[in-house]
Amino acid sequence: MSLPNKSDRAYDAIENMITFQELAPGSLISESMLMERTGLGRTPVREALQRLSRERMVEIHPNRGVFVPPTSIEAQLKLLELRRTLEALAVKLATHRAVPEQKRQMQEVVEHFRDCEPDVRSFATILKRTHDLIVAAAHNEYISVAMAPLQGLSRRFWFAHLKDSAEELRTASRLHGDILRAICHGDETEAVNASTRLNDYLVDFAYATLHPPA
Repeated sequence: MSLPNKSDRAYDAIENMITFQELAPGSLISESMLMERTGLGRTPVREALQRLSRERMVEIHPNRGVFVPPTSIEAQLKLLELRRTLEALAVKLATHRAVPEQKRQMQEVVEHFRDCEPDVRSFATILKRTHDLIVAAAHNEYISVAMAPLQGLSRRFWFAHLKDSAEELRTASRLHGDILRAICHGDETEAVNASTRLNDYLVDFAYATLHPPA
């Protein structure tokens, strides 16, 4: 596997800072601050911000800075409506188009889900890898472009509202593992059904943030 270039490294670092609220929702930040935080130069940071802007993780305001928009349940539910449909299509295509190396990597992730008790940050890494593998296995660049903001924003909302982290990580591991196993087995029906179960869970999770348990 090739090493990420500087732009990808900047993207991953800044996305993680946003996801885990090291960059506070509603804050205005500068490129120079991000350069200092990432240890990377202006060009990779700027390229990363342009990508994050396309994915609606940030808003770029010339001469003012970079705005980190807050999350909201309304936005989360709207994007989940679209994610439900596109993800079902992605996993359907992946069951027929995934190449052996992609299936090998999926099986590796399934084993990680089953055997490990990761912390939240390491889980974020493998969750993003799972999403990337599914989209790549669909072999349709338009799905990749459409899914990136839906998955990134929904991950951000989910991590921001975790309460019982251990329980939620186990649930997410099981649901994502079901999708990957079905793709590896070429089982289109189960892959789509597993995708639906995942999205049902994400909708229920979003509504639960309105009335958290006492």
